[in-house]
Amino acid sequence: MLLLSGVSAIRRVPSLFPATLALILAGSVAGCDRQKADEEQASGSQANISGGEAKDGGAIDTFQHQVDRSRAGKAAPAAAFKGPDDAAVTLAAFRGKPLLVNLWATWCAPCVAEMPTLDALATKEGSRMTVIAVAQDLQGAEVVDPWFQKAKLKALQPYLDPENALLDASAGALPTSIFYDAKGRELWRVVGAIDWQGQEAKALLAEGGIR
Repeated sequence: MLLLSGVSAIRRVPSLFPATLALILAGSVAGCDRQKADEEQASGSQANISGGEAKDGGAIDTFQHQVDRSRAGKAAPAAAFKGPDDAAVTLAAFRGKPLLVNLWATWCAPCVAEMPTLDALATKEGSRMTVIAVAQDLQGAEVVDPWFQKAKLKALQPYLDPENALLDASAGALPTSIFYDAKGRELWRVVGAIDWQGQEAKALLAEGGIR
């Protein structure tokens, strides 16, 4: 999906009440809840690929999100998804250093708007942490590959979850970004879009030892 620099080919929410409340809030913050996901994907619509803005004009400094620590200490789900080589992979494969998992979709405007800042984070911190963006598009590579070609990201590679296995196991809205420690335990998550180059994101990453 991703057209990497130098690469010319594409390879193919503790107690029940707080968790439930977090999911309800998540939908309103992120703007791309599961109902909208079904509607958008059924119609085949896609978000615009635009550097720092969503298609509705929301700039990076007005991104809306919430930080959720209600699942801190919980192990990463065992759900399988597809890697850049189209082989099945789970989050367990990334243990050994901190991992930031971003669940997104091409039709989700907030997801698309934050992607360049996430790519910048992956470029800068690639040696100290792993950053992966797992697309939740039901059409899989058919829509995600062209998106990556046009986006011209530098570090993020294409991961696919057309069955929404990770979304079903760990989130209720898009975008959702989950930070796991080197042992695969969740520290926090951001529900909604955030500027990954901003001060708030830097403070969050510092909690996980990324300074």
